[in-house]
Amino acid sequence: MFWPDRFASEIIKSGKYRPYHVDDMKTPSGRIHVGALRGVIVHDLIFKALKEKGKKVDYTWVFNDMDPMDAFPHYLPEKFKKYLGWPLFKIPSPEPGHQSFSRLYAKEFIDVFKKLGCRPKIIWSSEYYQQGKFNQAITEALTKVKKVRKLYQEISGYDKPKDWYPFQVICPQCGKVGTTMVYDWDGKKVSFACKKDLVAWAEGCGYKGKISPFNGTGKLMWKVDWAAHWKVIGVTVEGAGKDHMSKGGSHDLSSAICEQVFNYPPPFAFLYEWFLARGGTKMSSSKGVGVSAREVSGALPPQILRFLISKPNYRKAIIFDPNNNESILDLFDEYDHFGVEYFQEGTKSDFARIWQMSQVGPIPKSKPFYPRFRDVANYLQQPGINLERKFTEIKGIKLSQLEKKILKERIYYARIWLKKYAPKELVYAVVKKVSKEAKNLVLEQKQYLVKVADLLNVKAWQPEELQVELYNLAKKLKIPPKKAFQAIYLALTGKSYGPKAAWFLLDKDKKFVIKRFKEVQKTKEKKKEYLYEIIDRPDLFSIDQQFKQKYPSVTVGLAIIKGVKIKKEDKKLEQEISNFIHSQQGLTTQDIGQYPEIKSYRRIYKETGVDWHSKRPSPEALLRRIAQAKPLPNVNTCVDAYNLVVMKKRVSAGAFNLDQIKFPTVLRFAKKGEKIHLLGDKEITDYNLGEVAYFDKIEGYNIHFNYKDAQRTRVTEKTKNLLINAEGVYEISRNQVEKSLKEVIEMILKYCGGKLELAGIVQ
Repeated sequence: MFWPDRFASEIIKSGKYRPYHVDDMKTPSGRIHVGALRGVIVHDLIFKALKEKGKKVDYTWVFNDMDPMDAFPHYLPEKFKKYLGWPLFKIPSPEPGHQSFSRLYAKEFIDVFKKLGCRPKIIWSSEYYQQGKFNQAITEALTKVKKVRKLYQEISGYDKPKDWYPFQVICPQCGKVGTTMVYDWDGKKVSFACKKDLVAWAEGCGYKGKISPFNGTGKLMWKVDWAAHWKVIGVTVEGAGKDHMSKGGSHDLSSAICEQVFNYPPPFAFLYEWFLARGGTKMSSSKGVGVSAREVSGALPPQILRFLISKPNYRKAIIFDPNNNESILDLFDEYDHFGVEYFQEGTKSDFARIWQMSQVGPIPKSKPFYPRFRDVANYLQQPGINLERKFTEIKGIKLSQLEKKILKERIYYARIWLKKYAPKELVYAVVKKVSKEAKNLVLEQKQYLVKVADLLNVKAWQPEELQVELYNLAKKLKIPPKKAFQAIYLALTGKSYGPKAAWFLLDKDKKFVIKRFKEVQKTKEKKKEYLYEIIDRPDLFSIDQQFKQKYPSVTVGLAIIKGVKIKKEDKKLEQEISNFIHSQQGLTTQDIGQYPEIKSYRRIYKETGVDWHSKRPSPEALLRRIAQAKPLPNVNTCVDAYNLVVMKKRVSAGAFNLDQIKFPTVLRFAKKGEKIHLLGDKEITDYNLGEVAYFDKIEGYNIHFNYKDAQRTRVTEKTKNLLINAEGVYEISRNQVEKSLKEVIEMILKYCGGKLELAGIVQ
């Protein structure tokens, strides 16, 4: 279930959050970066999910323009530095036609999220304060100041002095709010001082006096102010970025104040991850870190930008930088892929639901033709090409009016991408000589190119026909289509990507293409450097011939370590595992299913009659526990160490008690009547005919590529010698298996000691 739908169900089922009122808040301290759109979208998704369930629900967005300017935006004129410390709503606009500094930048942001189909009611904190809507909350906070101080200490560890009050006055002399401190309250007026050295970013004027705290003369301190907003507005649903949601942080404190000072139940809360700038840096409006929301909204169609933010799980960080990379091209491809799921499956899958909730306008009743954005960008660079005619040819029939509109939109944004964001060497121009990358193609890829050259000579192809034949040829030669098409692009352009292969080939001179492919075939393959040598030790281990023939891509890593000392646990290992789990925050089961390694294991499971929904490959099973917030199994320092590597590398691996193994061992298909006593089972299991398994001279000791081990060969704290394997198939290369094997060996030696006796690869 897509997470907003799950949240909506939880909110309704609880019965605690009525009336339904979704809200979020932003301080308009400068040009608002694209990262702030995450808050808008995640709350809009929940708002719409509640509405779809037939509930009456409000959605508001607060601009907290009572806050002071506490940093100087680099794009402002120097003369604006005098306003540091002023409340944002009182600072004049740097551009004409706007009521204030805060209204200027808030207006930019409002225009962007309206384009994305988000239309919350806008609330200005300054207006609510001036209209007296906060007066009761101010009275409660000042009157119950002892309780507020106590909560600061108990929850966040702040010891506030006895003369501290949670309110800041707008100084009547210098106009600053960020430099004032209230030190007394008599029930009608507060006593305050505008301090010269209270903060580093502004200097107070030294004025002291008394003033009524009501009707906009000042504001509550931030964490009290947040809680007050919930009560004053009537908020019942509001999430926050992870910087506010740490234990003892601002959300915990505000929630306690809301409940114990204002007597109002805290809203339904959730933590959402940041939208990060290049390099994983948190975006900041005032510091100018990240791309502005206005800039990105001008570079992407509204539904694509909404899709970018809706697609990842709310607990997963988004790192998106449109500059000098292909992130925008990939984004369009993903959008189109999710759209296919929607039109095929309705909203049965999360992908389809994400696509549906990314739409800004009406959704067509049937799937329109979406011209691939990469192809649009490519054809725009080739003189003399009529794009409408070209994509009519690709589709095979005339474009509808809607499809012409979609094409026109993509042409518009492709021009922007080419002008502002495309990598320098974008043009898919044919290189004059065979590139180094093309020379390094593997033998199978070169053979594929020769066969493609033969295909081109057969007849005058239509693009659709040729595209199908290119796929069929890759399948016949047992090459993954991705690698096959990469060979075409690398041979002609030196790049590993390009527009649709058939159309790309037919746009080129046929004689030149055939000549080039044959030139590539004649180049010598660069000798690959591997971590381990091939082991030819059938007395130790081999892969059965029948298995090799069916799965020629299989690679098995083998190692023997002797003299290990295995312990029940190790604190440093536990910390490594904890660090990894933390690094996977926001991981979803959908993410796991998209990993090429997981897809490869699922594929062989399916082909050997195993239901991968009920028997998950070991990397998937372990990662799913993290995604579902379930504890990982703690066995011993050997098993826990290699399980950590399995999760990191997503390559299956296992260790077995060498002293219980009777050589030779073999990887083969199980035969009828063979059995295995699986670890943790009371009953002996019958192998199904054709299942993948490791056998020694006694019987099977493993099943389904390290899905489960045998009781006989299990590794315990008494085990002294180990046999280790790691294996990959399909998209899992020899290099990946080797790196995984190497790290398994290193981790076991690190936490269990011992001596490495043998390590190598069997293919």
